[in-house]
Amino acid sequence: MLLDQAGGEFELLLSPDRAAMPRRHVPRQISFIPAGVPLWSRFTSNTYVRHLDLHFDMEALRTRLADDFAPAPFETPRLMFNDERLMTFANLIAGECQSPAAFHELYGDSLTTALFIDFLRSAERRDRKRSALATWQLRRVVDYIEDNCLRAIRLQELAELVNLSPSYFSHAFKAATGVPPHQWQTNARLKRAQDLLLSTDMSLTEVAGATGFFDQAHLTRLFRKQLGATPAAWRRERRG
Repeated sequence: MLLDQAGGEFELLLSPDRAAMPRRHVPRQISFIPAGVPLWSRFTSNTYVRHLDLHFDMEALRTRLADDFAPAPFETPRLMFNDERLMTFANLIAGECQSPAAFHELYGDSLTTALFIDFLRSAERRDRKRSALATWQLRRVVDYIEDNCLRAIRLQELAELVNLSPSYFSHAFKAATGVPPHQWQTNARLKRAQDLLLSTDMSLTEVAGATGFFDQAHLTRLFRKQLGATPAAWRRERRG
């Protein structure tokens, strides 16, 4: 849990390849890493970091929480997410660790138990209300779609760019843009088609083939649906 930071940028990655999953860590973000999962960090320069690390025994936690224990949230890495309730507990625990006159050990024990219970609840809250992609996530995905829009792009590819499950990513992308990922790709192809219609004398069949559509009819149908005119009419109107 990153409580405070100053200086250069700090990243956490689940791969040593920076291009694979860049993760810029900022204050008040939380990361959960299951035991045995490799983790890489990168600092751009001298960086001050104030953080709270909690290590726990799964079997002891299972015994402590009994029927409230659910293993699923503890099996999947979660990097740099925000949860105000968890951060409240984290700051109380950090304050207790730094205090020269700490309260009774039961106080710290109660705080950590409450934090882990709320971690389980945070997974439930995340499932109930899936938020939109963060700005950096959206930018990364949109750039990728527009760079690769002429070929088939799998939903899994896009989800892996921002380390989300395909289902969660699909909902988060639509929450951020108002359209599902496949529609964004179609719109990117249509924009490429518009550029070719204006800048070249290619036939509609050639434009369709160059922009990833099955054929001229496919291009015409989607073009009319999105822009309210056929490609031929749209071209005539703008080129005179």
